Parts: sequence; structure tokens; C-alpha cells
Amino acid sequence: MKSRWSETEFARVVDTYVNAGINRDLAIRTYTTRLLGSDPELVLHGGGNTSVKTTFTEMDGSEVAVLCVKGSGWDMGTIEPAGLPAVRLEPLQAMVKFPTLSDDDMVMLQRRLLLDPAAPNPSVEAILHANLPFRHIDHTHANAIVSLTNQPHGEDLVRELFPYSIIVPYVMPGFDLAKACDEAFRANPGADGMILLKHGIFTWSEDPRESYEKMIAAIDKAERRIARGNPRPFKTVEQTGSLATAAQIAPVLRGAIAIDSGVEGSPRRFVLEHRSGPEVLDFCNTENVADLVHRGNATPEHVIHIKRFGVALPAPVAGDMTAWADKVREAVAAYNEEYRVYFERNNARVGGIKRMLDPMPRVFYVAGVGLFAAGPTKKAARVGADVAEATIAVIRNAEGIESFEALSEEDLFDIEYWSLEQVKLTKQAEKPLSRQVAVITGGAGGLGLAIAEALHAEGAEIALLDLAEDALKKESARLGGIGLVCDVTKPEAVDAALADVARHFGGIDIVISNAGAAFQGALLDVSEEVFQKAFALNFWGHHYIARAAVRIMKAQKTGGALVFNVSKQAVNPGPDFGPYGTSKAALMALMRQYAVEHGADGITSNAVNADRIRTGLMTDQMIEERSQARGISPESYMRGNLVRREVTARDVAAAFVHLAKARTSTGAVLTVDGGNVGAMMR
Repeated sequence: MKSRWSETEFARVVDTYVNAGINRDLAIRTYTTRLLGSDPELVLHGGGNTSVKTTFTEMDGSEVAVLCVKGSGWDMGTIEPAGLPAVRLEPLQAMVKFPTLSDDDMVMLQRRLLLDPAAPNPSVEAILHANLPFRHIDHTHANAIVSLTNQPHGEDLVRELFPYSIIVPYVMPGFDLAKACDEAFRANPGADGMILLKHGIFTWSEDPRESYEKMIAAIDKAERRIARGNPRPFKTVEQTGSLATAAQIAPVLRGAIAIDSGVEGSPRRFVLEHRSGPEVLDFCNTENVADLVHRGNATPEHVIHIKRFGVALPAPVAGDMTAWADKVREAVAAYNEEYRVYFERNNARVGGIKRMLDPMPRVFYVAGVGLFAAGPTKKAARVGADVAEATIAVIRNAEGIESFEALSEEDLFDIEYWSLEQVKLTKQAEKPLSRQVAVITGGAGGLGLAIAEALHAEGAEIALLDLAEDALKKESARLGGIGLVCDVTKPEAVDAALADVARHFGGIDIVISNAGAAFQGALLDVSEEVFQKAFALNFWGHHYIARAAVRIMKAQKTGGALVFNVSKQAVNPGPDFGPYGTSKAALMALMRQYAVEHGADGITSNAVNADRIRTGLMTDQMIEERSQARGISPESYMRGNLVRREVTARDVAAAFVHLAKARTSTGAVLTVDGGNVGAMMR
């Protein structure tokens, strides 16, 4: 590992913050924390912490010694000065003298010492940082270090490699660890660093760069020791024959871990992330992968993201998905049962005070295909996949020297059911469509985009399909989803696009079939070509989307929702709109047929009948032409309904969202037009 310190970037970041009124030491600490946090070999997603001891000026002008330490919830790679809250140093140091201190009391007392009462909670290792007598302290969970410590003779390895460092046996983070490290340091105050077995490493200095580069030097030394081992310790099994794709198997995995919410038709789903790099596949194809993934986590906090261990699955043979799906469900059921026994055994040990979390696995290791990580959101799934990949690297490194040995079951349970983590979970409120994946056709602008925004606001993961590539890229990025160029009139393009969605998110739960165009012309005059184009887009395009989506929904076995944009023309046709009205009427019949054929699969099929909304179809020019033809103003034309209100895209989007949520409505048409007697359903 090499130092990535840049004097130019250091000066830029520090000067920017100092010029904005930030304490210079805190500005420096922000730069160095980001430097450490941006390397996934050192820390991942909230792991690790840093601190600096400095002085702040109180409102009365007096100086107070403080510890600026990483705050809870902040990621080191993207941290801002606000993520390093200032804590009064002397009373924080004195807390280590308490004989005992519960986690909850420690958090409460640390909050009392914050200079800013609105700041985030200081790290649970703040007391440890406070009592190490150095200005700058760095702590990471580096893969290379835990690769050495997480094996039967790990302590001997690190003692040999780091003779001038303090070695501390594993102690759960928090007050007990602070006391253990304080005692260890007092016994060896000349040490140049500290290694926590099966946890991580501390380095320190009065100089920020020296502390950082001591960390890099230590990791480099550990990596060089690992390089002396076997770089490929796994005996892999060659996967022969044709295998099912990630897009085909992800919905099966996703459906197998969906949780019964207690409300029929509303399971708590997960979103997936797939990884299939060479090292991941090498591990998934390992002969004893089931044993390896069952040993535990690389570092204690990983249990929060991926639970105690994952599930190894055989290669899925193409064309035999039914048998493979049965194996998945059997494996998940076995995992659930083992998790319940694990919880009951350990909950009894701690007095029966814990409430069991969901028992579903978070990572699958599939031979020939790669790993799949599950989370309540795409972001959480990515975090889980990152952690799983880091676990693979640590296992490989440890096996290359001796063998991988994780923390005990009891230690991992204590982290998974840590009271501080339980509090975080109780504060996490999910939105109505959280954990659901929505596909919107014609989604890059106009009504489609309004619907996507409304679904996103309700918590859904978003996939936009459209032909407008630039708009797709922009809007999908804004909504945190994906954008796929797709011509819905081409069935092979639709199948490929929805396979991409399934590969990216793990499956599909909601389809908003919105793409369409208003083809005009009188029946006696319109050409066959125009009629064919109208039906290709306004009928067949909707069928192709629904057909591909239903196949994925059936593989998931968790139901789903289809919502079609049928328009007023389907029930109240107007003159010179024959191609549009007839194709939309056929679409309404299609919607009802899907309701009939797939209601038993838990899939609802509904439609929205909207009229006179400003979108890409109804342009200002069209509104002007229509109003002139009727001899009224454009405003009067747009308000030409019973309630005299203009219908907006947001109004129509709300109707689509309502039907996407509806558990017991299917085959229905919801009208959003302000009241048009001729278009009323009857």
C-alpha cells in the first residue's frame, strides 16, 4: 500500500475550510479522515474513526480543550467538519476511571460534553481516543490487518510483525474497550501503534501526515506478509454446461427472502446487488465454500450489514430453474431456523431482553454466477456487497497463511444486538413503497417523469425506460435509479431492458406502462401504416412490457402491480382520433385480461384514464389549436370539466401511485379529468 498524501490537495481542503471559519486542526482532520476513508482496503461504510485534540473558543472568549472525533452516522470517505463533533476533553478523559459504564449511559454522558448540542453522537471509541496522549489518532479496520489476526495463530503473527505495537485481545467496542486500551497503553507508553485482535489498528502522532503514513506503512507491512502466503488457497470446482443468468436467478433469490409483513399482499421485500468479478467467482466456485461462508465475519461491525454468515448455493443450470428455486427455498428455510436457534440461545445468555431481528440471509454465494447481497434499499445492498467482497479478501488472505477464524458466535451476537444498534433500528421509518422496484416507460419526461418522482417520494427504487438517452441519464441519476434506452415496440428490446432491471435491483414490483403517442386521423382517411404504428406503441408496447414484467413477478412469487395509461380516448373517443382511440381501447381490454389471468399470482392490473394534461403529447401548440377550434381560450379549454380545474401531471401521478399501492383493486380504471360526463365509466 502506498501513501496518497497530496500537499496540494491538503492545502486546498484546509485553506477552504479555514477561510470559511473552521478551526484549522479540524480542517486538517477532515482532509486526513477522507484520505483514510476513501480507501476500501482500510475502512468500509461507517467503519473506523479518527480524532484530533485541539482548542475551541467559547462564546465568552475562554479557551476549552476538546477532542474532535468522528461522529456516529458519518462515513470517513465523505466526512465534513460537522462529522467530527467537538467534545470537552478533560471530563471525557476522566470517564475512563469509572469502574463500569453501560453503553446507554456512555452515550448520554458523551452527549452532555458536546460543545454543540445538535452535533451527532461522538464515536463509541471517543473515550479511547481521548486517553491516548497524541494530537492525531487514526483507527481503521484494514483488510490486511484482520487477515492476519483472524486465524488460529493470529496474535503470534502480528506480535512478530509489529514488535513495537501494543496487542489488545478482542473486547467489544465501547467503554470496556476504552479501559482495556488505556491499561495496555499505560503499560507500554512508548509503543508506536496498537492492534486490536479481530478488529483493527490504531496509529498516532503529533503530526497529521506522520500518523496517516504510519498507518499506510503498517498496512503495507501486513500486505507484504500476506503476499508470502498462497495467493490462491481455494480449490475451485469448474462449472460446466449452460448456467442461468444473474437476471434469471435474482428474482428467485429476492422472492425467497421476502418477509411476511402480516398484511396480505404486502410483503417486506429486499433489493439486491450482484457482483461477479474474478475473485468473487473464484470464491463462489470453491470446493468448501459452504464451510468458509459459515465461519463468520471479518470484523465485528460487518454483522450489522450482512449478518453472521451467508448462504452458499449450487450453480443454477439454465432450463432447470424450478429445481434450483426449490433448493433456494430449502436453504433459506434452513438459514431461518438456524438463525432462530442462534438468537434464542444467545438471548437467553443475555437475560432474554432482546427482540429478534428478521432471520433472512443477506448474502448468497452462487457457484458460477457470483454473490448477491440484499438490503432494504439499493444503497444498503451495495454496502452489503462491498462488505461481502471485503470478507472474501480477508478469508482468502487468511487461508493463504493458515486458515480463517472469525469472532465467536457470542461476540458477533453482542454486536448484532448491541443496544446502540437497536436504537438506530427503532428510528428507521420506511416509506410506503420502500423495498419496491418500479419501472416507468416513457419515464424521462412529461407525465412519466412526474409519476417516477411521485413513486420515488414514496420510497420506490426507480428504473426509467425511454428513447431520450440524455434525459434518461440525467433524470435517472437525479432519482438515484437507472435509465435504459428502450423501444417498447420491440419485444427483444423490452425483454433485455427488464432483464437489466432484474439484474440491477433483483426484480420488479411495479410497472407503470405509460409510453404512448396520440396518432390522429379519421378512419376513412388514415393510412394502414399509421394504424400499425398506433397499435405497435399503444397496444403491443404495453403488452411486451407487461408480459416481461409478469414473468419476473411470477419468479419472485411476491405479487406486483401493473398500471397502464389508457387515456380518455379509450372510453370517450373523439373525431379524427381513430388510431389513438381504438389502440387505447384495445389497451384497456389488455389491462383487464392481465387482471383476469394473473390475479391468482397476486398481481394487480389497473389503468388510469386522464384527460387534458400538459405533457409531451399535449403541447402548448396542440392546446392552442384545440381551444381555437372550440372558440374558447386555452385556459377555458384546459378547465373544461365539471370542477373547472386544470388537471396537472402531479394529479395524474398521484392516481398511478394510488393504484400501485392498491392491494385489492384490479381490473379497475381510475379517471383523473376533473369530471367529463362522456368519459365516465359505465
